Amino acid sequence: MRNPEPLILAIESSCDDTAAAVLHGEQVLSNVVSSQLVHSQFGGVVPEFASREHMKNIRAVVDKAMQEASLTSRQLDAIAFTRGPGLPGSLMVGASFAKGMALALKKPLIAVNHMEAHVLSLLMQEKKPSFPFLCLVVSGGHTMLVLARNWNDMEILGQTRDDALGEAFDKCAKLLGLGYPGGRLIDELGSKGNPKAFSFPIARMPDYQFSYSGVKTSFLYFLREKREEWIRENLPDICASIQDALLKPVLEAGRRALREFGTSKLGIAGGVAANSRLRSLLSEICLDEGASFFYPPFEYCTDNAGMIGRAGWFKYQQGDFASLSESTSSRLVIGQS
Repeated sequence: MRNPEPLILAIESSCDDTAAAVLHGEQVLSNVVSSQLVHSQFGGVVPEFASREHMKNIRAVVDKAMQEASLTSRQLDAIAFTRGPGLPGSLMVGASFAKGMALALKKPLIAVNHMEAHVLSLLMQEKKPSFPFLCLVVSGGHTMLVLARNWNDMEILGQTRDDALGEAFDKCAKLLGLGYPGGRLIDELGSKGNPKAFSFPIARMPDYQFSYSGVKTSFLYFLREKREEWIRENLPDICASIQDALLKPVLEAGRRALREFGTSKLGIAGGVAANSRLRSLLSEICLDEGASFFYPPFEYCTDNAGMIGRAGWFKYQQGDFASLSESTSSRLVIGQS
């Protein structure tokens, strides 16, 4: 008989954060994240460097998670890991480590879809949605609207055709000379500016699709015509204006979906879910539409192993275990876990 409150070690390595967490049932005992600083000088994640950093960090991160949980590896009931999507080399490091532990400890292995875990991160708080609910998953690698009917029944209603929202934020920040990652800095500076100071094009796509390449190009041409001194003087207004242009498509999609689908619950997940402007505007939309608004705690917005363990808990209850030959996938999508 399976333990209804299992001790699960979860490992996340899909991009440039090496993470490990220990969960006792639904309770998070530890959630450790080691972010890679090596990429900042390149203005984006370098896949080869990412996999090397994972190899250097993963043992220490897992050990720290176990220590913070005050457990030994023998006490674990299962090992969960991110199967995909993500960078192939990075995924391989986490999967290989998890498989090695599972084999050595003779514990079951749980393969988790990274995107489904982001959606289920909405359940990692006291105020949580019941199924079904809508979720905007917005991060550096993905932008999609998901209808979650259950933990294992999710449908992508639409997604980006080019750049992800978080990627567009970071590229605009780089053009402003704010460094990488720059989405948080645009949010902070934009909070002091006027979002109506400058106008940028909004890509309105059919069927809950998104596109950010046009606004990014428009922003590039806008800055090319300005002097550096002028940009520095108007930086808060520029950040506020480009932020609202980037957020508008997901805000409109959220409102439209609340009206179209039979649920009055909308959540956001992923790294961009930490954006204060996005939270504020979506909260207003839900209030207008008579809906409830949900978002995960900040520590579960960006890539983390806590959400992997939470998704793994559902799979553990159903005995949905992976084999040691389980492969990773950089293109894995919701519904293929």
